[in-house]
Amino acid sequence: MDFKKLKEEIIQYSRRIGIDKIGFTTASTFDEMKNRLVRQESLGYQSGFEEKDIEKRVDPSLIFDEPRSIISIALAYPSKMKDAPQSKKGERRGIFCRASWGTDYHDLLKEKLSLLEDYIKEKVPEAMFKSMVDTGELVDRAVAERAGIGWSGKNCAIITPEFGSYVYLGEMITNLPFEPDKPMEDQCGTCNKCVDVCPTGALVEGGQLDAQRCIAFLTQTKGFLPDQFRTKIGNRLYGCDTCQTVCPENKGKDFHLHERMEPDPEIAKPLLKPLLSISNKEFKQNYGHVSGSWRGKKPIQRNALLALAHFKDETAIPDIISVMERDVRPVIRGTAAWALGRIGGEDAIEALKKARNKEEDQEVIEEIEKGLSFFTEGRS
Repeated sequence: MDFKKLKEEIIQYSRRIGIDKIGFTTASTFDEMKNRLVRQESLGYQSGFEEKDIEKRVDPSLIFDEPRSIISIALAYPSKMKDAPQSKKGERRGIFCRASWGTDYHDLLKEKLSLLEDYIKEKVPEAMFKSMVDTGELVDRAVAERAGIGWSGKNCAIITPEFGSYVYLGEMITNLPFEPDKPMEDQCGTCNKCVDVCPTGALVEGGQLDAQRCIAFLTQTKGFLPDQFRTKIGNRLYGCDTCQTVCPENKGKDFHLHERMEPDPEIAKPLLKPLLSISNKEFKQNYGHVSGSWRGKKPIQRNALLALAHFKDETAIPDIISVMERDVRPVIRGTAAWALGRIGGEDAIEALKKARNKEEDQEVIEEIEKGLSFFTEGRS
């Protein structure tokens, strides 16, 4: 079998099916990434969403029988929204990060990888594969870096010369011996903008991320958000793009190559108040197709309350009071109480006092007290 020729045919086919970039690498262990992961774990910087076994994350042979090479793919996504609605007084809006615009990228990448598998299988019937996107064992970024898709930036994203860091990544382990591509040289240089502007200091240094402080992670948690981060969230409902938007490599990069990646402006930048009372059915109908829905509506609703507090939206006070008084979930009731304190006003303080006398959950009572404290200590 002429694998050099097959590789070229695969590259050509990948372009025909809309894969924006493809690279090949060996199936050897990712030793440098292992060192990074061990350090992450020792420092307590992991998010908890990752595969727990570090060895599986860096050694393809532990998850695939006799791997010979790995194919990495990238799809470019848009960085600008057409006809984006404006957030204005009384009609404040939240925002989903760019990676959650359009159809869930997991589905899009899996479809491309499946087509690639079928194509290779036709050429080589004995070919075997294990494809994964984001939730697999391997670290997508490590595979893409070694396969020459781009370099690993100080913002911990893969940066490509063509599309910047606005790319989705996926990979396929195979038993076929493709010639590896050459990794790309790091091109961040002395630039440190992403580290300098990270809202929570999650980028401890270039290439070192404390996921526990990262807004992208925090917006996906389901419990009470730690006090120190509540005013840092802004109007973000899911994810954070700050370290991408400040990156010079992303300047002028905006690609609309895939129709299903195009955002629905009312979903990607939704009104906040309606989110507070959205039903499970409505949430699934409206948001079920985007990647930002994977944790359900609870984190989104909590973040919507924080966003309304960020805007100090007095028109939302009746809605937030209703949530505090009626929602069965302590995290949502408590966050609503905190938000009322941040926004302020006579109606808010009276509702908080009333809730303090009726609430039985201790954590919610603590949040009510925090809300009331804003009236005595000021709303800084």
